[in-house]
Amino acid sequence: MKTFKGYRRPNGKVGIRNHLLLLPTVVCANQVVNRIQQQVPGSVAIPHQHGCSQVGEDKERTHKVLVGMGKNPNVGAVLVVSLGCEVMNAEQIRDEIAETGKPVIWIDIQDEGGSVNTIKKGTELAKELLQQIENIPYESVPLSELIVGVKCGGSDATSGLCSNPALGRASDLMIAEGGSIVMGETTEIIGAEHLLAEKAVNDDVKKKLYDSIARFEREIERMGVDMRGGNPSPGNIEGGLSSIEEKSLGCISKAGTAPLQGVVDYANEIPGAGFYFMDSPGNDIECVSGMAAGGVQLVCFTTGRGTPTGNPIVPVIKISGNEVMARRMADNIDVDTSPVLQGTESLQQAGERIFNEIVTVASGQETKAEILGHQEFSISRIGISL
Repeated sequence: MKTFKGYRRPNGKVGIRNHLLLLPTVVCANQVVNRIQQQVPGSVAIPHQHGCSQVGEDKERTHKVLVGMGKNPNVGAVLVVSLGCEVMNAEQIRDEIAETGKPVIWIDIQDEGGSVNTIKKGTELAKELLQQIENIPYESVPLSELIVGVKCGGSDATSGLCSNPALGRASDLMIAEGGSIVMGETTEIIGAEHLLAEKAVNDDVKKKLYDSIARFEREIERMGVDMRGGNPSPGNIEGGLSSIEEKSLGCISKAGTAPLQGVVDYANEIPGAGFYFMDSPGNDIECVSGMAAGGVQLVCFTTGRGTPTGNPIVPVIKISGNEVMARRMADNIDVDTSPVLQGTESLQQAGERIFNEIVTVASGQETKAEILGHQEFSISRIGISL
C-alpha cells in the first residue's frame, strides 16, 4: 500500500500542506488581506474581484468557492476579512468553514475602524493562528485519501499524443490505490463527450454529463459563437491542433480507463473515490480554483505550450511532452514526458514517473509553481454585475 505524508484535520480529512489562509469576502478587502500576508510569512491570500453586486446563483457560486477554499484540507486555519456592506455573509462563511473543526477567525474592516486598524489586528490574529497549527502532527497516510485533479492548458500536438495519455496511466495507478481523480473543463470534452459518457457507471451519470455540455452550448450560442469544428485558443492552433474535437480527444485521456463515478457541479465537494468529472470552465485558473474548492489536494496539469500558473493552496505539477518547450521553460515544468515520443520510454513508464511525482509532492516536495510563488486564483462568474 502506497502512502504519503499529511496533516490530519479534526473532520478526518488529510491535507498535504498546512496553510494559513487569508480570505477576503469581497474585492474591497483585497488590499487589507495582501498587507497582512506581507507581514505574516507562511500565510497565503486569495484576493479576487467578487463578493458584491452579485445575486442568485452567481452570488451562491462565489460563496461556495470561498467556503470550499477554507474547507480544503490543505488549509490548517483561516482568517476571514470582510468589509461589512457586501452581499457575502462573512459570518456564515466563517461558520461553514468552522464546521471542519479547524480554527477560523472573522474580522470586519468597518467594525475595526478602517484599513490600518484592520491590518494591525489581522496581522496579530494571523500570527496567533499560525502558532495554533504549526504543531499539527505530520503522519503517513494511505494514498486512498488523496484527491488529484487533472487539467490541461496551453496544449499542442504533444499533449494528446504523450503527456495526457501518460497522465491517464498515472490516474489508473492512483485509482488502483483507492484514490480519486477529478477532471474538469466542460469546454474541452466537446466532441468527445460520447466517449466519456460510455464510461459512466449508470444512466443518471451519463445524463448529467450530457446536460453539462448542453447547458454550456446554450450559453455559447446565446453569445453567437459556435465552438464545434473550431478552436478558441490561438496558442492551441499554433501548437498544431486543428479543432476543439482534436483537443478534446487528448483531454479526456488524462483520466485513464476507470469508470466515471459521477458529475459534480463547479466547486462542489468530491463525494467519494474513483473518477469524477467537474462541470467547470476550460479557463486554467478558474478550473483549478473550482477543483481546490471541491477538496482536491493536488493538481496535475499538462501543457505543450508552457503554462506557469499555480494555486494558493493546492500544489500544481506541470507535465509536458514537448521537449523543446520543456527545456526552454525548465523552471516551470516538473515532469518531461517527451522520451515517449523519442521512443526511449513507454507511456506506462512515463505514467509511473508522474505517479511517483504525485506521491513525492503529496509528501511535501514543492512543485516549480510553488517555488516560484505562483498563487493564481479566480472564481468563475455566471451573471452580470449589478
